[in-house]
Amino acid sequence: LRELKKAMPKTPLQMLLRGQNLLGYRHYADDVVERFVERAVKNGMDVFRVFDAMNDPRNMKAALQAVRSHGAHAQGTLSYTTSPAHTLQTWLDLTEQLLETGVDSIAIKDMSGILTPMAAYELVSEIKKRFEVRLHLHCHATTGMAEMALLKAIEAGVDGVDTAISSMSATYGHPATEALVATLAGTEHDTGLDILKLENIAAYFREVRKKYHAFEGQLKGYDSRILVAQVPGGMLTNLESQLKQQNAADKLDQVLAEIPRVREDLGFIPLVTPTSQIVGTQAVLNVLTGERYKTIAKETAGILKGEYGHTPVPVNAALQARVLEGGAPVTCRPADLLKPELAELEADVRRQAQEKGITLAGNAIDDVLTVALFPQIGLKFLENRNNPAAFEPLPQAEAAQPVAKAEKPAASGIYTVEVEGKAFVVKVSDGGDISQLTAAVPAASSAPVQAAAPAGAGTPVTAPLAGNIWKVIATEGQTVAEGDVLLILEAMKMETEIRAAQAGTVRGIAVKSGDAVSVGDTLMTLA
Repeated sequence: LRELKKAMPKTPLQMLLRGQNLLGYRHYADDVVERFVERAVKNGMDVFRVFDAMNDPRNMKAALQAVRSHGAHAQGTLSYTTSPAHTLQTWLDLTEQLLETGVDSIAIKDMSGILTPMAAYELVSEIKKRFEVRLHLHCHATTGMAEMALLKAIEAGVDGVDTAISSMSATYGHPATEALVATLAGTEHDTGLDILKLENIAAYFREVRKKYHAFEGQLKGYDSRILVAQVPGGMLTNLESQLKQQNAADKLDQVLAEIPRVREDLGFIPLVTPTSQIVGTQAVLNVLTGERYKTIAKETAGILKGEYGHTPVPVNAALQARVLEGGAPVTCRPADLLKPELAELEADVRRQAQEKGITLAGNAIDDVLTVALFPQIGLKFLENRNNPAAFEPLPQAEAAQPVAKAEKPAASGIYTVEVEGKAFVVKVSDGGDISQLTAAVPAASSAPVQAAAPAGAGTPVTAPLAGNIWKVIATEGQTVAEGDVLLILEAMKMETEIRAAQAGTVRGIAVKSGDAVSVGDTLMTLA
């Protein structure tokens, strides 16, 4: 951030801020929110687009107030979605609530590209008619409606729209800047931007994009499935990647069909980080396990319990009762239940840094916030930030070449190949064609666990997903009841509790924290 500001001192820099979630997947205490905003402004951030995945204004209030108190631009956000619970009045009410909280502008965030041109015209017209506020529109191009939605919004009086330079636009991203500039040229909305200068920028990024070919999603045009599934562009690429990691790339259509059902069970919540990841992961679990909600992710349970805030309509009552286990749901602002945590976080990071011989930055609070917001990788980053060998090599354009046909394959099958210290799963078919090449699931250990259940030992507890063991809770010889949490698996950025399907005694624990596991691997046995 500091380097970007140094290179572009006159250009306002903008970030997305997930309200009380900041950059993470949980709610942080108000003191962490305040300090993060302070440091972000100090390091060069100018505009904060603050949103909440539940559209709960209580979850945006602390962040918006912190932004304004530090002299930056606070932009409140409507995370646009459609459902039986969402009407025009829904968005007008939320706009009014955000203005009462105190914002400098409002953004309509159409993360899935489902805002129709006519709905865009109506929504922008009504907001501009009722409120004196600067209004921005953000649309993804995934469904093919974004260009039309932007144009109708401009006709209705929107003040700003988000676009991307053409060589980085469309599909999962945004409409092309040059196309809109050309469309508006000579009209009352003429941008005044030089199309030739924009082409120079596009040419530069056309070459940059080649270096990241390996990370491109499958979408080459538009995807009408998103009109039903409402999957944001970033979530769609994540789903594709995650299903490949689970060796289940062929299940994408089933997962896309399951997502709206999970979303309805969770109260028709918008699909935007982190709820998009939560709903997507739960849909994957439902499909891969072959039984809906056989396994409930920790974060899914959090939504059902009210830990993320109000849902647009009540959640599925049976699922809620199951996760509450006789308790009561959260009805207050979730962060009101959190005690100040910054001092404890700072003490913990300093302790770990001393134990590992890590030198913290001059402004140690920046390192503390890094670990707090990225608990799974933050400390490892600090430990290796001056070690170039610990990071991926810079991408090279030639890496984008198609996978060559193997000349003399030993046999068909699936192999794990290590290239420059990174593991890849390669599927070789008869005849030597390499039909699949995907990055293997990152692991703390050198190879995935391949544990087998001891003969006659009882019922194996297996991994429903490929991922890493986050924490082993059960102990050898422990007697457990049906439903007890045995261990926690980290997969697809989410924590999934693996529970006992029956009562029994824990035998033969085959994994430890940090181990990588594949789908179906035996983790332990219940005798």
